[in-house]
This record gives sequence, C-alpha cells and structure tokens, in this order.
Amino acid sequence: MKKIQIFGLVIIAVAIGIIISTAGDASTYVDFSKAQEMASSGDDESIHVVGKLKKNTAGQILEMEYQPEVDPNYFTFTLIDNNNVSQKVVYKSTKPQDFDKSEQVVVVGKMQNGTFAAEKILMKCPSKYENGKLETTEATASKS
Repeated sequence: MKKIQIFGLVIIAVAIGIIISTAGDASTYVDFSKAQEMASSGDDESIHVVGKLKKNTAGQILEMEYQPEVDPNYFTFTLIDNNNVSQKVVYKSTKPQDFDKSEQVVVVGKMQNGTFAAEKILMKCPSKYENGKLETTEATASKS
C-alpha cells in the first residue's frame, strides 16, 4: 500500500471514532411523562426536558428552594414541560447565576424516586439578547 492510502485509512478510522463517541454522548429531548416511562422501564440514559419555570402573575418563581447557608449544593425548583406537566427538579450543585431571569430552561438528567435529578441546567434568558441573538447559559453539576 502507498503511504497516501494508509494515511487515508487512518483519517477515516479517526472520523468513525469521533462519530461513534459523539453519538454515544447524545441524549434525547422528551417530556416528563416520557421521562417517567423511561425510568420505569429501567432506561438509565440521560435525557433533556424543555420547560418553563413555575411563576406567579408578578413573575416571581414559585416552588423554588435554595438555602446556601444550610446546603450550598442543593437546589430544587418546579419546571413545567411543553405538555403543562409540573415536576420537581433537584439539582445537586449551586443555583446558576441569573436563574431567576430565565425564560426557558432545559434540564439534563433522569427521573429518580419521583423527582427529576438534573446533571445540567441550560437557561435561555431574555436579558441576554444581543443583536437579535439568544445567548444560552449552561450550568453543570460538579461530580463529587
């Protein structure tokens, strides 16, 4: 074989390896009902759930608990998915900056014991618009 052919095969093998490793890291977008079904069936895959925070008419977030003086790595809130299903979300890390300003939230994690255990929180904040672009902020729970 010529050197160019060997080089081409190496490039193809590396590309296939990258594609396989990225596909294994991908997760699906579902609602809370589907997340509960997946947990009941024993599926241990991380999933994305898109929703809005439960707020009152004044825009204040309801059913949110964060007491950094008691436990700075415990944050809970209620998220309403696109099918209007409310679910308690537990995030075992600090409350993300500008969380209160979030318009829409994506939580990444899985259902555990009747609550959604979030590993990551992705926020879309209306205050972050610049030149018509929406900036997304990501918070990730630290692995202890």
